[in-house]
Amino acid sequence: MRRYGPAVLLLLVDAAVLRISLFSDLYLRYVQHGLRPYLIASGLLLGLLGLVRVGMTSRAARGGASTADGDAHPDEDAHDHGPSHPGGSRLAWLLTLPAAALLLFPSPALGSCSAAREDAQRAAEGVGTLPALPAGDPVDLSVVGYSSRAIYDSGQSLRGRTVRLTGFVTRGDDGTWYVTRLLVSCCAADATTSKVKVRGTDAPKTDTWVTVTGTWLPKGKPRSSAAWPPLLDAKAVRQVTEPPDPYEKR
Repeated sequence: MRRYGPAVLLLLVDAAVLRISLFSDLYLRYVQHGLRPYLIASGLLLGLLGLVRVGMTSRAARGGASTADGDAHPDEDAHDHGPSHPGGSRLAWLLTLPAAALLLFPSPALGSCSAAREDAQRAAEGVGTLPALPAGDPVDLSVVGYSSRAIYDSGQSLRGRTVRLTGFVTRGDDGTWYVTRLLVSCCAADATTSKVKVRGTDAPKTDTWVTVTGTWLPKGKPRSSAAWPPLLDAKAVRQVTEPPDPYEKR
């Protein structure tokens, strides 16, 4: 059975990749939406390679059995094509563990621990004057969009407007809390943090996903470090489920 280790590994990885990309939206925890076709293609290719490996191994096993039945002393070539490296087979079986874990227990999206390790000010780097917000209140904004307007928009387009932000809860050392999102350029490995400090309401549980409705509180000189993190005077906080795509795009 050990000779099938590499084939089982390929098929497990194939099943895990197809589970998160073809049969669900779980791949959005790891990469951007545009990479889905490549994940599906990779999964199908791995499955094909796994089936080919199963066929080759089965054929080699049948050939070895036939040789043993016809000759009590099979030649060395037959042994060379068999599973002559049991250590390698055992290693292949060990490698199936992380593949099985991805298949059965896909990891959650990055949360407060990752946000705490990032420099949140990078979220709005390089943003200049922004256009006016659309008419009607409340207006839905991304966390990074709100941050950019609060810190960098000299036109103060947030003044007098009611906004609605959705993100997960992180906490500060002084008891403050933030509505937070992670931004990705390609995948979760390059994630950086954008967050808004919330005032006027008690903090929900850390990592809870919430929608916060409120108004902008000016802070510090625009485009200065004193303006970070931006403030939001909350009027309502509603707990929501984690969205299928938990990351914001740069």
